[in-house]
Order: sequence, then structure tokens, then C-alpha cells
Amino acid sequence: MQAAAASERPFQPLDPQASLALKLRHAVQCAVLAPSSHNSQPWHFIVEDDAITLCADRMRALPVVDPFDRELIISCGAALMNLRIALNYYGFAYRITLFPSEVDPDVLAHVRLEHAGFKDASLPPLFDAIAERATVRKPFERAPLPDSVKRALTDAGEAEGAHVVCIDDAKARARIAELIAEADAQQFADPRFRRELACWIHPKRSLDGMPTEAAGVAALLDFGVPIVASAIRTFDVGGGMAAMHRELLEGSPLLLLIATDRDDREAWLAAGQALERVLLRAVNSGLAASYLNQPIEVSSLRERLCAEIGLHATPQLLLRIGHGPQAVERSPRRPLSDVIW
Repeated sequence: MQAAAASERPFQPLDPQASLALKLRHAVQCAVLAPSSHNSQPWHFIVEDDAITLCADRMRALPVVDPFDRELIISCGAALMNLRIALNYYGFAYRITLFPSEVDPDVLAHVRLEHAGFKDASLPPLFDAIAERATVRKPFERAPLPDSVKRALTDAGEAEGAHVVCIDDAKARARIAELIAEADAQQFADPRFRRELACWIHPKRSLDGMPTEAAGVAALLDFGVPIVASAIRTFDVGGGMAAMHRELLEGSPLLLLIATDRDDREAWLAAGQALERVLLRAVNSGLAASYLNQPIEVSSLRERLCAEIGLHATPQLLLRIGHGPQAVERSPRRPLSDVIW
């Protein structure tokens, strides 16, 4: 990852006397630290004198695993959440217009600063967590989480209009583990899925995608880094991945499901904002998270997931949450020059 200029470092707030232009640029730098599927970073931004427009970058779509761009828009929703947090941290009031263009569906949100606009006092405490958040794919401590933490995570997601379900019942977790295993088997049996995944596994020096260690396939296949992507394209490793994901699930004290009443672009954008708010609240509680979205990505298993937990809503994201390792290498990000148009 290229070093950012001091004024763009997201882990350090700007001087309160910094110019409006620098603060808006820094807000975008915070926005791009949001999580995204395969670390594809499927967004770009248009920065004006007093406004920021968030747009989807369909060139970074994942047509096999995400054929309707559901996860792409969820990722952009998470970026919008970070943008809102940064603007509130700097004391800006604003108005957000979602999907403002009737002719361009890639324009997802227009955020304009207005003196009489909206402020949210609950967001600035999440600011420092933006740079600390990372997806942790290693095992968690098995110690159960207190009910107060579960309530805080649930409240965070519900504040964005989502349904949040904490799943810690052993029988329900076992049934969900079976769904994850079945989804892994179906996905890795598809050569198109394997090719798409391989395209996003990059060396550490890359500015996007997932390092081999994050994918977990190097250890699974006992192959060297240079040929892991080729191995994924060639071999169906669904059985091994299912076993790996089952082990991660069984060692995680909490599963958390984010769902919405509808399943359209507005719901996906809301789900992304709920996701990031939950993740940042988890960081502030000393917790880590990663994803087990496979049963949601396989349409034939999505309804079965709902049935397993008695949910009358549309599942969008499945997370495992717990106390993870302290030292975590964070995914790289593209420079602002690539994402500000």
C-alpha cells in the first residue's frame, strides 16, 4: 500500500483548522477503509466544494458470486457509513439523497453539507475504530460474550434499520455449519466461482484483493504462494474449505445475522451501513469479526438459513464475532487518486 500524505492518514484526525477541502478528502479516505467482498473496493467518489457523491464501480463487480451486485452495494453502504462518521466527527451537518439520478443507477448517494442539515451525535465515538477494523480470519477465543455486548451490537445494526439476530444456540449453530459446508461444496464445484476467486487473490504488494493467507488456501493445499491462484482455478477444494469454515464457526462465541425487510438496492445500502456500524461497535468492544456468507450467496440455501433461525426477513450478512489476535495485518487500499474522479 502506498504511503498516504500526512493529511490523508485516516488514523489521525486533521487539525480542526484544516480547510474544508482537506476534511472532505479525508472523509473519503475514511470511507474507503470499509470492508468489501474480496477486497474489491467497488466504489468511486466525486468530491465537490461542499458535497461528496458515492458511486458504484461496476468494473469491480463479482458476477459469479454476486450476480445482482447485492454485495457490491452492501460494500458501498459500508463506505457510506464511514463517510457519515467522518463528517459527524468534523462537526458537519449534511443531507443525504439516496439514488439521486434517474438515469445512472451507479450513483448511490449524494451527500451535501448544509448548515441546517442532519447531525448524529452517536457516530463520532466510532471514528477511531474505522482505521482499527480488520477482517480476522483466524480462530477466536471461545469465551462467551456478555449479554451487554450482544445488545450493543444489535442496537448498532438496528439503528440503521436492519434486523440483527445473535445466534449462540448450539443446535442452531450446528445446523448453520451444515449449510455453510453445503454452500462451500456448491461454490467450489463451480469452475467459474474458482476462477473469479483466483482473480482476486494477489501478492501482498497489491493494492486490492486478498492475500493468499487471507483466503486460507495456501495452508489447505500446502502449495507455495506463487501457484495458489492457479491451484484454486484447477482444483475443487470445497470439502477442505468446509472443514476449515466449520472449525472457525465452532470456535467463535457468537454468530450474528444482519437482515432486511426487503431485498432491493435500498435494503442493500442500508445493510451495508448496518454492517459497518456493527463492526465498528465490535472494535470498540475489543472484538474482531469475519464473514460466513456462503449460505446467503447460494440462493437455494438462503431460505433454509431463515428457517433454521425462525427469521421472517431477508438475510444479507452472516458474521462470526469474538476476541481475536491483537496483531492483524489490514487489507491494502488503493490510493485516493484511483477512487476520486
